[in-house]
Order: sequence, then C-alpha cells, then structure tokens
Amino acid sequence: MASGKVLYPLYQLGNPQLRIFRTNFFMTLVRPGVPQPEDTVQFRISMQMTRVDVKNYLEKIYNVPVSVVRTRIQYGANNKRNHKNQKVKKPDYKVAYVQLGQGQTFQFPNLFPEKEEAPEPGSVEDIQKQFMENERQRQTADPRRGGVTDWFGL
Repeated sequence: MASGKVLYPLYQLGNPQLRIFRTNFFMTLVRPGVPQPEDTVQFRISMQMTRVDVKNYLEKIYNVPVSVVRTRIQYGANNKRNHKNQKVKKPDYKVAYVQLGQGQTFQFPNLFPEKEEAPEPGSVEDIQKQFMENERQRQTADPRRGGVTDWFGL
C-alpha cells in the first residue's frame, strides 16, 4: 500500500460508512454593524455558496433550525492606491442573513465583561491602581498657572 493514499473498501448497502465527507465551504459568524432582530444572525460566507447550501450547512452540521436565508454580495472598496499609483481593490465577499426557526434567538456572548469588584487591599491590582491614581494626580496641570505649560518658568 502507498503510504500517502488510503484505500477504502467500496461502500455497499448495509456495511458501515467508513468515509467522512467534509464541506469545502467556510462560514464566519459576524457581529452586524446595524442592530438586527434577535432571531437573525449574520455570516460572511464563500462566494460560491447558495442559500440552500447555507441552510443545509447549518441544519445538518450544527442542528440549528433555519427558516429563511437571505444573501447579498458586498463589493470591496476600490479607492486605495499602492506605491506605483495603481488602484488596489479589496476582494468582494458574500453576506448571509439567517433567520432562525420559531422561538430561536441568538445573542453574542460578552467575552470581556467589565470588572466592578474592588481589588482586595495589598494585592497587585490594588497597588497598580494606587500607582496609576498617584501618577494621574502628579501629571495634572497646576490650576494656579492659568493654562501656562510647565516648561515655561514663571
């Protein structure tokens, strides 16, 4: 047998499936620039993908119920020039708006929540916070100077 090529036996009805078929497409979940309804999700997809491909991709691979898929082509910007003064165009891409099934909603997770708890005294965070406050106070302008900069001696 060749080391680089794996030979699978011919599939016959009733035998176990030995091959795995992966899709040639990619889909990227994108945070929309304008507010969307809660049941609508935006993806950046391959230019060759159709609405049916998107629906089958999500339903078969991720088991997500999909009711409607809308697509559009976003044309790339054509207003830049390179060092030879030649126009440079960004590539076009396709955007899919997927409306989820009945009662399904999607919300982006908050990956970087704001910390509101105060650091415990003596910890590294507390020391850093005190240092930054002291530096901020030290660098603020003296209100008695009337807007005259520090390098200008009075």
